[in-house]
Amino acid sequence: MNSIIKDLTGKVALVAGATRGAGRGIAAMLGEAGATVYCTGRSVRGQPSDLNRSETIEDTAELVTAHGGQGIAIQVDHTDEQQVKYLMKRITDEQNGQLDILVNDIWGGEKLTEWETPFWQHSLANGLLIQDRVLKTHLITSHYAAPLMVARRSGIIIEVTDGIDYAYRGSLYYSLAKIAPIHMAAAMAADLRPYNVAAVSVTPGFLRSEEMLDYFGVTEEHWQDAMRSGKLHAEHFSESETPYFVGRAIASLAADPYVIAKSGQALSSWGLSDDYGFTDRDGRKPHWGNYAAAHGLG
Repeated sequence: MNSIIKDLTGKVALVAGATRGAGRGIAAMLGEAGATVYCTGRSVRGQPSDLNRSETIEDTAELVTAHGGQGIAIQVDHTDEQQVKYLMKRITDEQNGQLDILVNDIWGGEKLTEWETPFWQHSLANGLLIQDRVLKTHLITSHYAAPLMVARRSGIIIEVTDGIDYAYRGSLYYSLAKIAPIHMAAAMAADLRPYNVAAVSVTPGFLRSEEMLDYFGVTEEHWQDAMRSGKLHAEHFSESETPYFVGRAIASLAADPYVIAKSGQALSSWGLSDDYGFTDRDGRKPHWGNYAAAHGLG
């Protein structure tokens, strides 16, 4: 199917880290499925984060609404426990205690990761800040969101990450920030299972995010031109996917009445496409798993 049937009408979701990239695509596709989606992040109109990009959570919330859901933008720094507590109080008050879906997609390490640098030469301050922006934020947000789901004995927590295994990802600090959510999901699943609440990790494939399009100097309309750019990894861009592909993966998961059977697993956009049959927005079904295996990529 090319889109998700409105299976999430009446459901309430929080996408933490919804400003751009996978977070924006996930929020929009939860909206496509009919959900009310709280879109949080640091970048709002007139006040960008230190990443200094143009995307904002207001833009994302408007996309959610345009796709058929209800988007609600709230500026939150998820490293600040008090801000997260206020967020959960607001959701509790506005939705009568209902929170069905939590997506932890906070990252913010783009400018902090020093590739091809041994860990002892990498900036320690930047490396630790990466952990704050991922491990700390995801843990704080899950800590305050889980009780809403436990009370209703229903819901799912989704850790968005990079990869489905524990292999080294080219930087100690990046690897730690991306591998930890896989185990966080497995550990949360064990604690949440008695309450019928699921937890999984989900990875996209080669993500055609706004930042990646900028890197290759192309737009989404002409994304295939990137393969002729000569830039690093351009030859693999043919198997790239839009953020909406992982968005449809997560919307499908959230709509699955038997999702508890997947709880604790490390899942992928391409694997979930095999399971649920959805496509990317252009009708393609990119399969990074098969492509990587065929090309000897880690």
